[in-house]
Formats: sequence, structure tokens, C-alpha cells
Amino acid sequence: MNLRLKALFVHLLTATGAVLSMLAMLAAVEGRWAVMFLWLVVALIVDGIDGPLARRYQVDRNWPSYDGVLMDLIIDYLTYVFIPAFALFQSGLLSGWEGWLTIIAITYGSVVYFADTRMKTKDYSFAGFPGCWNMVVLVLFAIRPNETVILVVSLALTAAMFTNLKFIHPVRTKRWRTVSLPVAILWTVFAGWAAWVRFDPQSWAHWGLVGTSIYLLLAGIAQQLVPPRGRAEA
Repeated sequence: MNLRLKALFVHLLTATGAVLSMLAMLAAVEGRWAVMFLWLVVALIVDGIDGPLARRYQVDRNWPSYDGVLMDLIIDYLTYVFIPAFALFQSGLLSGWEGWLTIIAITYGSVVYFADTRMKTKDYSFAGFPGCWNMVVLVLFAIRPNETVILVVSLALTAAMFTNLKFIHPVRTKRWRTVSLPVAILWTVFAGWAAWVRFDPQSWAHWGLVGTSIYLLLAGIAQQLVPPRGRAEA
């Protein structure tokens, strides 16, 4: 298979995220939250795979007719922001004026952030919280904190999108990647299992989700506080 066809297939793989988002939305409308999150986890896996493949097969050069970055952003907004925000409100996890305030902040803030050309740093991390609400809301479904905690966490992360705080990309941020990538894979496993058992409060996966989430949330900020010691870490 020549490079042009491989590049095309990478675009088509990215496009499957639109189908996965529709399947997740249909499950959400029916209130099948565990099924919805299973589809979102599959979409997250596809999103983690298609980027390295796109760079390997140079899709912008070998199949430039399709804008892979634009396609990815459209799908990311659906799977990372829109559907999780809908689930947060519609599930009753956060209702009333707090729910309205939160979903408006999440959807409005995220679309502005996604359009910001400064969202990526030189080391391919993110400047500001990257709007990974699919991950945040899944953890909230798993641990079920009270509404005040959910409101504070959601608004704090929304505000964090418009700061210079650094958040790692587990695949592309080279520094600490030998730790970050396995942690991200573990998070995906824990997330899939938690959804598979319908967020059973006795599930061991919930502790794994909390631990891996804390690392993924704070690793970039820790890198800002701890300067690299050598070129290999930079």
C-alpha cells in the first residue's frame, strides 16, 4: 500500500470518531450513561492512535485534500465537550442553576479554547486545561461527589483553560513520557472497566481513575515548577 492510500485511511480512521460520537449521543439521550462512556472511551482510543499515524504517514502532504486537524477538532468538540456536558446535566449529577451555569461555561469556554491558536506549547503540551471533559465527567460519574464539589471543579477547570498552566499531552510531550504514556493507558483501562461495571461504587477501577487522573492533571504543572535537568528531559 502506497503512502497516499495509507494517509487516506488515517483520515478515514479519524472520521470514525463522528460515528462513535453519534452512538454515544444516542446512548446519552436514552440515559444509558455507562454505554455512552464506553463509546467515548473507544473514541478516545481512536484519537490517541490517529495522531501518531497521521504524523508517520504525513497526511498533510500525502492526502492534503482533507484537513485532518479540522476533522479532529470537530470530533474532539463532540466527544470531549458537548456529549459529556450533556451527560453531566441530563443525568442529574448537577442540576438546577448550578447545572445550567456549568454546561454554559463548559461549552462556551471550550469552543473558544479550541479555536485558540496558542493552545499548544513548544513541547506539544497544552497551554491551559485542554477541555478533556470526557475524562473529567467520567471520573465524576465514578466517584459521585456532591454538587458543590462538581460545580467548583468544573468552573475551576473552565477558568484554567485561559491560563498559562501547562497540561501534558501523554503521547507528544517528551518529558516524563515513559511515565505519562503508561499512566494514560492505565487511565483508559480503568475508565473502560468502570463504565463496563456501570460505575459500581465497589469497583477497584475508581481508585485507579482517581490516581491516574491526578497525575495527568498535575504533571504539566509539576514540569513548570521543576526545570529539566538535561537535554533528554527537555
